[in-house]
Amino acid sequence: MTIIRAARRVRPFRGTLVAAVGLITAAALAGCGSGSSAAGASGGSGGSVTFLLDSLGSTWVPNSASFSSFQGNVFSQIYDKLVYVDDTGKVSPWIAQSWENNKDYTEFTLHLKPGVTFSDGEKLDAAAVVANLDYWAKGQPDKGIAPIGLFPKSYSGATAVDDSTVKVTFKTPTLGFIPVLGYAGSALYAPKAIQGSAQDQADLAKDIGSGPYTVKSWKADDDVVLEKRKDYSWGPAAIGNTGAAHIAQITYKVNADPAVRTAAVQSGQAQVAYNPTPQQISDLKAQGFTVYTPVYLGFSYGWALNTKTPLFSDEKVRQAVQHGIDREEIIKTVYTPDWKAARSFFNDTVPGVADESAEFAYDPTQAGQLLQQDGWTKGSDGVLTKGGQKLELTLYANPYLPTSKQVDQLIATQLGKLGFKVNVQAYDVITYGDKVKQNAANVAAYETTRSIGDASTAANVFTDANQGENWFNLGESDKTIDRLRDSIASATDPAQRDKDLAALQQHVLQQAYYIPITQIVQRPLLTSPKLKDVVEDSTAFPKFAAATIG
Repeated sequence: MTIIRAARRVRPFRGTLVAAVGLITAAALAGCGSGSSAAGASGGSGGSVTFLLDSLGSTWVPNSASFSSFQGNVFSQIYDKLVYVDDTGKVSPWIAQSWENNKDYTEFTLHLKPGVTFSDGEKLDAAAVVANLDYWAKGQPDKGIAPIGLFPKSYSGATAVDDSTVKVTFKTPTLGFIPVLGYAGSALYAPKAIQGSAQDQADLAKDIGSGPYTVKSWKADDDVVLEKRKDYSWGPAAIGNTGAAHIAQITYKVNADPAVRTAAVQSGQAQVAYNPTPQQISDLKAQGFTVYTPVYLGFSYGWALNTKTPLFSDEKVRQAVQHGIDREEIIKTVYTPDWKAARSFFNDTVPGVADESAEFAYDPTQAGQLLQQDGWTKGSDGVLTKGGQKLELTLYANPYLPTSKQVDQLIATQLGKLGFKVNVQAYDVITYGDKVKQNAANVAAYETTRSIGDASTAANVFTDANQGENWFNLGESDKTIDRLRDSIASATDPAQRDKDLAALQQHVLQQAYYIPITQIVQRPLLTSPKLKDVVEDSTAFPKFAAATIG
């Protein structure tokens, strides 16, 4: 568990950040009062927090695979989970106060805390948990709602033994089941809400959870106002407060300009700024501000290459891209020492990660030789061609990552030296969803990262088996991935699972299906020195249930 504590009081920023404060008009922060004065009168209990972020994303369906970091910030306050997983991967009780499993990891029994209710008054009992497990595992195809991508595909079913006991069964051993219950997507949702239409589930006001906060109001693309639930008494002990939240109200307010968000916290007009840029982070730390740069449990930031596109159906071209990217130059140019170059398709925080960096080390000579061996020759414009086809690639900057466009532009320059023609296209969140996410089958290189509950479920995204996400458009054509996926998913011996996981990482990277770039610092936060005890879990979403504002 990582706790963000208050930093010392600092002098105001000078230059551009101070100038940016003037851009924060009354309209820009409408409805977002200062948290400090209200809290100060009660010694840190009560008060309000204004949280400025880039966007509110494109969907509020809790089970949607496309919900982003923006919605996740809100969901982390209004939903509970069965277990809590901290930023080291340690699992501890939450709504499930204890559990046990058989020796084959095919049957698990969950014992629930008594007296837990959803904010609409429904009981969070065994029947509600069964409804959620089915929702996560199967989705609602008739409503266009997919299952959770990383939920174990071996799920057979769940039954309510009594009001506080759930038995869960799997078709094959499922070692990673319990950690997955703390994954971002495994949010407990009121059964009546689950039964609602897709339109109702996309209405945040109708997304009913059992968490420490409830939705007071929301306006699309503008703000979300949460208020604390006074009767809440079942939080995870690991965060330092099992009872009602101390802070009375949290307002999430959209402001797309990182300089404005940062300056608002510096001036006291807001208490949290989401996604400060790396350049801002260096200055903020030097000034003594509290800045958190978490590397969550999950995939590194990189590209999933579409093997069905003409360009990346060619293994040598994929490998040339791998070796043509100078990751250290990216770190030095775009980022700060808080960022590290990727060493696999997982971040170093994931238990079972292997150092496979040699498979994609920067080597422009090797990259050039691969392309030459593959029959690519340089045209008069300096771009390589083969059979009349130019070596051309379009990168779509990820709007959820503020540095994505800058990284893509640098990579375009690096690959350009090898003879690639690289175009960089940037869209806002909504347009990106329409043109890129919904058109992924035709996108050659899809920028991605993903938090995970447990490494044993990660291979589910690589193929289309059991409604898998099929990142590389391989289907089940790569038998090595299929074999290792199944072996990892059904393992009962952690040591053997780690060996298979290392083999999977090596194979995927040798085939250059995935191009790791950096270990993702996801969801960085700047917080006011007056805001204390914010906790970030394994998915790097901040939780405010134990926080105070002074």
